[in-house]
This record gives sequence, C-alpha cells and structure tokens, in this order.
Amino acid sequence: MKVIFKDYERKDYFKKELILYKEILLQILNQRGLNMNLENLKSKHFELVQVKDGIYAAIAKEGGGAIGNAGFVDLGDQTIVFDTFNTQQAAIDLKHIAESITNRSVDWVINSHWHGDHIRGNQVYKDSKIISSVETRVKMLESHPERIRKQKEDIKGLISYIKSLEERNLKEKDLSLENQINFLKEIETSLHTLELVLPNFTFKEEFTFYGTKKTAKLFTFGGGHSNCDSFLYIPEDKTVFMGDLLFVNFHPSFFLESNPLEWKKILEKLAKFEIEKVIPGHGVVGTKREILTLIRYFEDILELSTLKDVIEEIELPKVYESWSHPEIFQTNLKMLKTSFQLK
Repeated sequence: MKVIFKDYERKDYFKKELILYKEILLQILNQRGLNMNLENLKSKHFELVQVKDGIYAAIAKEGGGAIGNAGFVDLGDQTIVFDTFNTQQAAIDLKHIAESITNRSVDWVINSHWHGDHIRGNQVYKDSKIISSVETRVKMLESHPERIRKQKEDIKGLISYIKSLEERNLKEKDLSLENQINFLKEIETSLHTLELVLPNFTFKEEFTFYGTKKTAKLFTFGGGHSNCDSFLYIPEDKTVFMGDLLFVNFHPSFFLESNPLEWKKILEKLAKFEIEKVIPGHGVVGTKREILTLIRYFEDILELSTLKDVIEEIELPKVYESWSHPEIFQTNLKMLKTSFQLK
C-alpha cells in the first residue's frame, strides 16, 4: 500500500524525527561528557564506580582515608549520600564529586551503622539532613565521644608510631606496611579537626525518599554485623547499598556485638528482593550472587565451628581462599566458639 503524505503531514513527520534524533544525540554527548567528567573526578581515597544511571559507588582504596565504601544516589530533585567514610578528607572528596555530577548540594546523608569508618566524615555534611536508625544514633552518642577524645589526646603517640613504621619500611619495602602508614597518616590528619556530628533525623524500620526520577527506601531489619544495620534499596534500578551487611571477596568481620545467626537471617530476607546490583560495605560492586555467597559462608563457618575443639586445626575452605584478609576466618571461628551464644 502506497502512503501519500500531505505537505503539512510530511513536514510534521520530519520535524518529529529531527527532534528525536537531536534527543538521542544529546544523550550520547551527555554520556560521553559524564564519562570524561568521571575520569577527572578522582580521589586517592576511593574509586568512583557508576553502578546505574544516577547511582554511584565509592569503593575504598587501600592506604586512603575511607576504609569502608560509600556512594550516592541522584533521585532527580535530591541527592542522597550513603555513609561518610572514616575521615573528613575522604568525605570532602565524595561531597565534591556528588555535587559536581548532580549540580546540586547533598540533601540527605545516611549512616548505615555506628562504626567509625561509616560516620566519621559526617561533619562535612552539616548543612545536609543526616539520618540513621534510632539504635545507631544512640550507639554513636554512647561510644564515639570518648573514643575521639582519647585519640585526640594521643596524637603525639600516633605520630611516633607512624615514624617507627616508616623506619621499619625503609628496610622491608612492604606494600601492606606502606598502606598502613598512609592510612595512619590520614587518621592523624583527621584528628586535629575531627568532631562528632550526630544524625538529626532517625527512623525505626523504614523510611522512603521520593524523588522526581527515583524512589529510595531505607530499611533496617535489626542487628547482624552491628547492633543495628541499615540498607538503602532503589527499586526502579534493583540496586541496594548494603553497608557492612555485605562483604564482597572479603572475610566479614565479627565483633562482640555481632549476631551471626541474625545476620544470616537478614541476608536471607534481602535475597528475596529484586536485586541486580549490590554495593557492599567492603569489597567491589557485585550482584545478588554475592548475597547468596555470604549466606553460604555463614552456613559453612557455623558448621565448622562445631566440628573441632582446636580452632587451628580447621582449614580455610578453598572457596574462600582468594578472599582478602584470610586471617579473619580464624578470628571469626574463635568468636563463634567463645563469645557467641548461638541458638
């Protein structure tokens, strides 16, 4: 069938096509520009990774002032930063990058849990709304003032210790030792001006951020790694910032406050979410598979802890041999044996 356009129909058709082509070209140019900007927006503390459109992970580098991972989400009309690292220096870099990419100030900051490597950069975001679970804020107020006071009082001792490591490294030329020295120097730099800034908003179980382009849901299912752990889920992108509920290619750290059984249950609940990408508290960006892998890790280590009385006789399963910090495996086993009342 032959289609004949009237003149006005033909003009209208080509006008629409031209507009469409312009939009496509603009998107391509914008993406190229963003890629160029990402190359320029670098930090010695972390590697910036674009996970999805408007979602960025800041993956901690060895020897920097970050320690744990962080990131940010552009909801369209507001920006959320997830966790603030261990030092102001790292937090300043993330704030600068987030504001450069989104062209707006940071509106919200989330503290996933109370540990220092996720909250000690809070002072950089005094002009933003900082939110955590009720339990996390209480624990921050209980624990950090005294810790920070003691560390500030011992700055000279820290400097002396750094010098001793530098002298040692002149002979050993060890990369891990060099990273430790650089990390401690970042701590020393931060301590001179460090102050504790607490969340000015709290939530109990769930809090929703509604943006013009995305929605983000902040949850806590209770404590697993810490006394209370929160995660941020972006349903449109099937992406979740998990804080220290997830370690990728890292042995997870157990503390006296940790509850391995509850931690495993939380991961099992999360595994039921529609998830494509996960940003862990430590390690690289992953997928839902990493959640399932960590569940299996808990199953394995819980079973192994019951098999022998002598911890040193328990060998590290081969499937976890490539994970960073293998010494943590033995520490976790000892804690399972001696510190936890598992039911």
